[in-house]
Amino acid sequence: MPLPSRSLLPGSLLLGLALLPLTAIADRPLSVVAPWEITGADPSTSGYVYARMRVAETLVDTDAAGQPAPGLAESWQVSEDGLAWRFALREGVSFHDGSPLTAQAAAASLEHARAKPGILDSAPIAAIEADGNEVVVQLESPFAPLPALLAHSTTLILAPAAYDDEGRVSQVIGTGPYRVESVAPPQRLGVERFDDYWGEAPAIDSASYLAVGRGETRALMAESGDADVVFTLDPASQTRLARNDRLTLHAEPIPRTIVFKVNAAHPLLEDERARQALSLAIDREGIAAGLLRNPEAAAAELFPASLGSWHLGLDAGEARDLERARELLAELGWQANGNGVLERDGEAFELTLRTFSDRPELPLVATALQDQWRELGVALEVAVGNASEIPSGHRDGSLELGLMARNYGLVPDPLGTLLDDFGADPESMGGDWGAMGWRDTDLAGWLDTLRQEADMEARSELAGQVARRLNEAMPVVPVAWYQQTAAVNAELEGFSIDPLERSYRIDELRWSE
Repeated sequence: MPLPSRSLLPGSLLLGLALLPLTAIADRPLSVVAPWEITGADPSTSGYVYARMRVAETLVDTDAAGQPAPGLAESWQVSEDGLAWRFALREGVSFHDGSPLTAQAAAASLEHARAKPGILDSAPIAAIEADGNEVVVQLESPFAPLPALLAHSTTLILAPAAYDDEGRVSQVIGTGPYRVESVAPPQRLGVERFDDYWGEAPAIDSASYLAVGRGETRALMAESGDADVVFTLDPASQTRLARNDRLTLHAEPIPRTIVFKVNAAHPLLEDERARQALSLAIDREGIAAGLLRNPEAAAAELFPASLGSWHLGLDAGEARDLERARELLAELGWQANGNGVLERDGEAFELTLRTFSDRPELPLVATALQDQWRELGVALEVAVGNASEIPSGHRDGSLELGLMARNYGLVPDPLGTLLDDFGADPESMGGDWGAMGWRDTDLAGWLDTLRQEADMEARSELAGQVARRLNEAMPVVPVAWYQQTAAVNAELEGFSIDPLERSYRIDELRWSE
């Protein structure tokens, strides 16, 4: 039975709690709270929750430097022509239903993943087969970042019994250190320790996950002791919670960037000079220091330094030039009217920016952009809704601007995300979270070359070219680097934040004695 929150206990009960056997304290369940809802059992829609709660695993993991590392596959190799990848599975791994992990089961699970929208869409996969204890991925053309894609949560390996007769995921049966005990979409997931786990057994017997969309509510749950680990805190709450001696606060820079995507087919935004002007009018340093409480977060480019050759080293302090922004818009025929709003041919420069509050800093940044662009003469309306409204607006063409936090480390190689966002496919104009109404033939060619290029020096040069072109054309405009934050019960030991957001690392936690 879960122990009650310590903050709700009278002194006499606290004394009694202190006298409980150490095993009772160690066995108390863990409560995790985050913003993200559970939309179902299928990894294609909710795999990130099951991966983060350590229920299911992928063939490829990542190491401390964010590079591909052994997961359920202990090693892999590629043929000389680059068309066949062989992934050798670990021995002695069992699914939560007691069935063994076999190459046939893993290959079938990946085929199920490939049949649905997901990260594997960007790879030229011809077939996925089993050969002895190896999963063999046959390609139509060489694709160097394949191992990185197989670290993504949409490629979680599930047992054969997880699928119904029509290939739908009916239950999540993975290989992780925890197995599903209960699930109640869209908010709740309960997990318990899997005693036959192939790796090191976790110290905590059971844990729960609760999706809570409002940042204020999450912070109050941490403050009251109703949750043990609370992710994604707004800046104001961080300041308050830092004064609570029952909590420890953690922050970790991650390869996620606060950006706004632009409908480049919109009449006001189709010329890249208009997009550049909007970027030049942003006070990134003011937003980072004043709103995000982190002066180092100001970002003049999409990719942080942790992404190596994709990072250009641009100075955010030099990225603001209001006079140059005005000059660019004047070149396009925009002039201020009597109210200070830009007009051209009788039309005002008015736009709507959509964002969402699941990440509590986004509405604050949106309001700052509204104020800063007003100084430029641009009238901006801010619409705060659900995160789904940005991709839906992309698909139906109604989106003008969308403010979001895009993770370029979804897989260990950013190329996987960029292929989805800016696609090399001639028929594609970009993914739901990437380019809208914009396509660059050179960039598409560089991305296509990166799919096949194995030479690291050549890959590094191409990565820089891609980053520079995106910074010039600005189909997506950077504002700030992102930090993952968490408030943690001070009685927990071993907590750390995964910079790639693949895991909540609950199997590494233990209650202090």
